[in-house]
Amino acid sequence: MLAKVHTVALVGLEGEVVEVEVDTSRGLPSFSIVGLPDKALQESRERVQAAVKNSGLIFPRQRVTVNLAPADLRKEGPAYDLPIALGALAASEQIELASLADSLAVGELSLDGSLRHVRGMLPMAALAREKKFSRMFVPAMNAAEASLIPEIEVIPVESLTQLVNHLSGVAPIEPHPRSKVETSGVHIDSELQEIKGQEHAKRALEVAAAGNHNVLMVGPPGSGKTLLARALPGILPAMTTDEALDVSRIYSVADLLPSGMPLVRTRPFRSPHHTISNAGLVGGGNWPRPGEISLAHRGVLFLDELPEFGMRVLEVLRQPMEDREVTISRARGSYSFPANFMFVGAMNPCPCGYFGDPVKECTCSPGTVTRYQKRVSGPLLDRVDIHIEVPRVDFEKLTDDRAGEPAEAVRERVEGARARQRQRFGSTDLNSNADMGPGEVRKYCALDDPSRALVRQAMIQLQLTARAFHRVLKLARTIADLAGEGEIASNHVAEALQYRPRLWG
Repeated sequence: MLAKVHTVALVGLEGEVVEVEVDTSRGLPSFSIVGLPDKALQESRERVQAAVKNSGLIFPRQRVTVNLAPADLRKEGPAYDLPIALGALAASEQIELASLADSLAVGELSLDGSLRHVRGMLPMAALAREKKFSRMFVPAMNAAEASLIPEIEVIPVESLTQLVNHLSGVAPIEPHPRSKVETSGVHIDSELQEIKGQEHAKRALEVAAAGNHNVLMVGPPGSGKTLLARALPGILPAMTTDEALDVSRIYSVADLLPSGMPLVRTRPFRSPHHTISNAGLVGGGNWPRPGEISLAHRGVLFLDELPEFGMRVLEVLRQPMEDREVTISRARGSYSFPANFMFVGAMNPCPCGYFGDPVKECTCSPGTVTRYQKRVSGPLLDRVDIHIEVPRVDFEKLTDDRAGEPAEAVRERVEGARARQRQRFGSTDLNSNADMGPGEVRKYCALDDPSRALVRQAMIQLQLTARAFHRVLKLARTIADLAGEGEIASNHVAEALQYRPRLWG
């Protein structure tokens, strides 16, 4: 007898419907799986047989063939255990095949028949809605995540026995109530007001947060670069519902959703160590998975001690910083992952850290300083909008008992600037000033005569590239938005030019 059960395969961040065909026929007992399964899926044979037996059911003592269609789509992971088991039970007439109509089944089986958590449930549920399936059978611990997607009846399953009783009408399982997709929150542990001094750096971070601009901080050890970067999420605006679902989808596929939290509510802050590989940063592997830049989507990617990262690792950042996504090509296909992150880098000016410091003398030779600074390439630096120096903090500021401006006040101004940008861009795909292309820059960043003269002089003195010129204009647009101004003035351009890199030496 032939039975068909539907499930989902993950391809990058998207799902594809897979039809699990189970055929039983006369012959010596055997169990084979075809349809491009990986090693973990081949091992489903042992898991499924043991789970069926230990659930008090009977695995067919016949020749069992499982086909995963379409056969040209590679399948990986143990999430096919449940549909294979249901297909075997339906083919042996232990459950009614009609009870599985219009349903998707996903789940990994333990040997005792209980269901385990599987990754990628959010895009699976989204596919179920897109393909007009009416219900999903999912592990109970994945039910809250799946029920974020409306219009799908989510059945939380604890064990194979429980599901069989549900399908036979003995003990129906109550559908999981739909999870509420609430407006996401913000980081509340920001220490911005506790950072002494560094008013110029704080202002630069406010501008960066308002327009989603990239930042590079340069200064001696102990000046507060890392502390400033870690305070940045506290002044970023709350994520919208669409942004929260977008980020949660990535974390679901990467299996990094916190336990009991099906929705990522705050903007990500990722800070990988400088020993990270190319694949770890941008994603990859035999079965491509999201890397750190995708895990930082809609949030912050902080690279501390920037020159210590491998040069090849840093160079792979250039294209994602420009395109806001990364495409990974493999022999079996190409996979695209979103990467719309705010890049924040921190570095010392030299190996000893004190080049140009007014108090402590640098012990590095000129050649050593040059080689150290050249570890970060010019094309990468050209993609950074804001370059700021973070000098050492003097004793008077460190011992000042007055608290700085609270993060809530700064975030209020940032959210006001973002609101102006959303109103300006309307229904387009643009979310912030940093996302503007040349056409939008020409439309929204018009300069008056004094501003034009100022930029012309800066182009000559700072030797700005065309990319740097556009970044200055986008930065000036953000500064004007923070000031509540509709037009860019010369003072906005002047501040934007202050954030261009200065020649060291």
